[in-house]
Amino acid sequence: MFENFTSFDITTQSDPHATIHGIQSGSGPPLLLLHGFPQTHHIWHLIAPELTSSYTVIALDLRGYGASSKPSGVEQYAKSVMARDIVRVMSTLGHSSFYVCAHDRGARVTHKLLVDYPHLVKKAIFLDICPTLAMYSKTDLEFAKMYWHWFFLIQKSPLPETLISNDPRRFAELFMGGRSGGYKGFAKEAWEEYVKVLGEREAVHAMCEDYRASSSIDLDESRKDLEEGKKIKCPVQVLWGRQGVIEKCFDATKEWRAVAEEGVDVSGKSVDCGHYLPEQAPNEVLKEIRNYFH
Repeated sequence: MFENFTSFDITTQSDPHATIHGIQSGSGPPLLLLHGFPQTHHIWHLIAPELTSSYTVIALDLRGYGASSKPSGVEQYAKSVMARDIVRVMSTLGHSSFYVCAHDRGARVTHKLLVDYPHLVKKAIFLDICPTLAMYSKTDLEFAKMYWHWFFLIQKSPLPETLISNDPRRFAELFMGGRSGGYKGFAKEAWEEYVKVLGEREAVHAMCEDYRASSSIDLDESRKDLEEGKKIKCPVQVLWGRQGVIEKCFDATKEWRAVAEEGVDVSGKSVDCGHYLPEQAPNEVLKEIRNYFH
């Protein structure tokens, strides 16, 4: 799926150390691609190969996902820790500044990256999210029904881990297939990669810890950042699926402007698809990347 890409593994300086797996190819300005739950860098298989003539494309597996390390402890999945992983990887690869296009959980890591390391990212594209604090704070019945997994995955271990691991393929079919588009719309090789990872108990626990961090540590960090006036300083574009929860429950551009410094350009629009934009609307995502990152 990623012909002409080379893979790498870079150990971070976090305690304990984590090894982040990724792939890279191409030449030009560095462009980092980050995936969401419960996926891996394979979500970019329709995007990354099309960009290598214009960008140095790097796609990672976040800690806890794919072939990256899965350390134990909810504190290991604070977005501040995961953002430090990104800094370490990109520094090791020789990139002092770069563009980011990030989906779902990867975009939450990128939000913290923009706040904690404002000099690193030139521009960012967020796919199908609003700020975590806003989404939890404004939860209503509609949101809870559509994003039930947010409240399921944060339950005390080993409840969600046990239920997912009992039949990981069926969980993937019901969860990912239950969202707009259905699971049969995914490429077979990518789909099997997602199912394989869900079949690893260590990975399932890590992904639950990621969500548990978002409902605890990450909220505390976000409140503290806002209290201290630490906001996004670089331009941000937000794209979201017209058939998903962001369109139905939130004003995405308004929410992102609220966590950006005054005067920072925050734009956004919906795309005619569901949650998985890189796989359901790749041509639109490619168009926006090419137009926005220059």
